[in-house]
Amino acid sequence: MAYTLKKFVLEEPTLAFRFLMDTFDISMGEAQKMVDKRRVFVEEEQLLKKSALIVGNIGVVVFEGNPKGLLPVFETEDFAVFEKPSGVMMHPRKRSDGYTLNDEIKSLYGKDANAAHRIDKSTSGLVLVGKHKQAEIDLKRIFATRQVQKSYLALVHGKIDDMIMIDEKLKRDVETSQIRLKVHVDERGKASQTKITPLHYFADKNATLVEAIPYTGRQHQIRVHLFHVKHHIVGDPIYGIDESYAEKFLDGLMSVEEQLEITQSSRLLLHAQTLAFEYKGIPYKIESKFDAKTIFYNLMKG
Repeated sequence: MAYTLKKFVLEEPTLAFRFLMDTFDISMGEAQKMVDKRRVFVEEEQLLKKSALIVGNIGVVVFEGNPKGLLPVFETEDFAVFEKPSGVMMHPRKRSDGYTLNDEIKSLYGKDANAAHRIDKSTSGLVLVGKHKQAEIDLKRIFATRQVQKSYLALVHGKIDDMIMIDEKLKRDVETSQIRLKVHVDERGKASQTKITPLHYFADKNATLVEAIPYTGRQHQIRVHLFHVKHHIVGDPIYGIDESYAEKFLDGLMSVEEQLEITQSSRLLLHAQTLAFEYKGIPYKIESKFDAKTIFYNLMKG
């Protein structure tokens, strides 16, 4: 498990934040954040006050990496690029989430290393990681100011003959949807643009391999835009299927076999293919070696 409960016995009353700072070699701010996130227990009761004196049986929930040996595909002194597998979360949201990309990041580079952006659990592909806090801040800034060019590869239903520029506003949590996580094309939403270029049409499966370039970074942007133009991504367990099935998937109740039957693939056929950016005056373009044309074709049922 990514999060584990560590137990201690304090014989003398000690300030909570001081105990955390000394025990885990962290700053006062990090210690206070642990209390704010309800990760400290005194005699099995959650600690709510950062400045409280604590004594007796203390429990602290901490992140402990459980790496599987995934190594970066590219790295410098300040950052690394990982190729995240489909089905792996970026970081845990609760103790039961198990293995995430953070297990690899923290184990290799320490507690201050973090991803500079996110891709969906179901999406595979390139993820940029800051090896230390300043690198994370700098990389997140260039993402926020749209100085990173990204491209994705996707296998979609139907035939696309020409380039499509999709310019449709996106909004989450629309009243007509049963699923709060789901994003919709909606005039009340945020401006979003995606360029879709067809690369290869598989006539026997009536599916097209496309390159998708998002010019904005909205949640589920590529997935929603492709669904909107009637070419949803093969294997998508949220868009293009009945919402009752989507709810089942999000609740963790859909088996791989059922996803294959309903969506025609055991995984979402979307891959983050390239990252291009400038860092400290040096231009970088990192490209995945993932063979989407072959792998996606073989993963599609039929």
